[in-house]
Amino acid sequence: MATSAGLLLLLLLLGQPRVGAGAERKAVVCAGTACYTAHWDKLTAAEAQSHCSKNGGNLATVKTEEEARLIQRALAQLLQLEAPLVTRMGKFWMGLQREKGKCLDSTLPLRGFSWVGGGENTSYANWYKEPKNSCTFRRCVSLVLDLSLPPLASHLPKWAEGPCGNPGFSVNNIEGFVCKFSFKGMCRPLALGGPGQVNYTTPFQATSSSLEAVPFASMANVACGDRNESEWHYFLCKEKAPDVFDWDSSGPLCVNPKYGCDFNNGGCQQDCFEGGDGSFRCGCRPGFRLLDDLVTCASRNPCSSSPCRGVATCVPETLGKSYLCRCPQGYQLDSTQRDCVDVDECQGSPCAQECVNTPGGFHCQCWVGYEPSGPGEETCRDVDECAPGRSPCAQDCTNTDGSFYCSCKEGFVLAGEDDTQCQDVDECEDSEGHLCDSLCFNMQGSFRCGCLPGWELAPNGVSCIMGTTTLGPPAGPHQGDDMGERQGNLVPSASTSSPTRDPKGTSKVAPTVRGPSLLPNAPITPTPPKTMVPSGPPGVWMEPSTHHPTASTGHRESTGGDFAAKQNDDGTDGQKLLLFYILGTVVAILLLLALALGLLVYRKRRAKREEKKEKKPQSATDSYSWAPERAESRATENQYSPTPGSDC
Repeated sequence: MATSAGLLLLLLLLGQPRVGAGAERKAVVCAGTACYTAHWDKLTAAEAQSHCSKNGGNLATVKTEEEARLIQRALAQLLQLEAPLVTRMGKFWMGLQREKGKCLDSTLPLRGFSWVGGGENTSYANWYKEPKNSCTFRRCVSLVLDLSLPPLASHLPKWAEGPCGNPGFSVNNIEGFVCKFSFKGMCRPLALGGPGQVNYTTPFQATSSSLEAVPFASMANVACGDRNESEWHYFLCKEKAPDVFDWDSSGPLCVNPKYGCDFNNGGCQQDCFEGGDGSFRCGCRPGFRLLDDLVTCASRNPCSSSPCRGVATCVPETLGKSYLCRCPQGYQLDSTQRDCVDVDECQGSPCAQECVNTPGGFHCQCWVGYEPSGPGEETCRDVDECAPGRSPCAQDCTNTDGSFYCSCKEGFVLAGEDDTQCQDVDECEDSEGHLCDSLCFNMQGSFRCGCLPGWELAPNGVSCIMGTTTLGPPAGPHQGDDMGERQGNLVPSASTSSPTRDPKGTSKVAPTVRGPSLLPNAPITPTPPKTMVPSGPPGVWMEPSTHHPTASTGHRESTGGDFAAKQNDDGTDGQKLLLFYILGTVVAILLLLALALGLLVYRKRRAKREEKKEKKPQSATDSYSWAPERAESRATENQYSPTPGSDC
């Protein structure tokens, strides 16, 4: 271990730039786990990034206000290295760029730009003015400040975007750039107990004597005494324990008995105690203990510095020299053993159905169609969607495990977007074959068959057979209770005739009539009967029968005479209804013919009046006509010339 540390120290000494050898002028500020360097140089953004990456860094990010203040301090140190400049604005490249083809996004703080080291969604931004909405060129961001004035803590450098520059061409107002270097830890600055000077050389080749924190693997060059009689010491910042960084030295440096504790408190952090022979030693206040370097003090309570992060709590061990970080329930320590991460309890499947992990815990949920069976929510039970008052179905609802489905009664089909409603099926329209031999009546959820005049419904409720009708007056009470079970849509009626004999022995028919009862919206679909010839007197219409069709044709009622009477009653009333429809149609046609005839007479009279107006009154000379001119001249010649052979 000592050999490797010495080799690293030798390499740093060989690579250390000599004073006066033309070393680059730059300012360095270190804090936390990062160092920032500010440089004077008129480079393009790509050249500046190359310069930073060559030493292990990138162009600086400004993700927080604290980081912006550290960069402002580095720029302030850089300005102090130069003579006062003329009043003008200068720009320094930072690590925020937008590639070609990526457009402006005004909804984000970074406006679509991204950091060179990675990352796009940071909340801090300090734009000088709104960036241009351009997608065709690569754009880079720089820090803007007044070079003639020292930076003020209340005025952090603004951001300005512009072209990134081309090699060989300087970009307007670009004066330099700022780099950032990240480290795993820092060492405290060395404290001198006597006259001397310390120079630090960082791994990124920056040299400074005033670092507030020295990055890991940096070298310290200590010169004790006066310039004429100087003694040189070299130290290296090392990691002595996980996340513990310190120098490989012990005791105060450059101790001089002539000064004792009077010079810089002897190099001690807290108390300095002098001996009788001019020597001294460092001590600590109550509640603190001296560390191995014999200079630095640390609290006897190892948790006083809050080494644990996040939700972790610090617990001192028995001797008080070390500590442990503990996590609350639902968390566990991460790889650093100083912070806690959430434990995903759902990986153990603690729930019956669905598990939702939360920070430090979890909770169970039931799938759709289930509900918790108890307060613990560990088990789920099926939800009965078909329970009274909860059923979404219009007719029948069937509950299933975790769901349900709707169904409709015979004569209806499912309808609606979610298949919860029922719609009547028009069997008389939708059927491919004819359900009835003659007429078909659609009902709510069913249908009925009927027959044309001169026919009556057969016992099977589908076919029509020839029936007998009479023209006697209607008589008999209204009977229709036997079919009231079919929602009252249609009460069938029929007419029957029973033969009787008068005193002379002549057979007569005594009709019995019963009136039908029809809903106004009941549709009727006629179907031509198959090979049937109507019988009965002309002009007599039989009311269609509305018996529900049955599958068997051989089933007949024992009282066939009553059934025939009902059929004849329905025929008589249907005959009247048909006669009413025919008379109404004839009246409508006659009205149309009368209207057409009146229009024709009106047009003829109007034409005659126009002809009379066009004719002119006749004069006395209208019955005469002029003689031809040639005949007139001939008559004149005959009067005065007695030429033989003349007309005279």
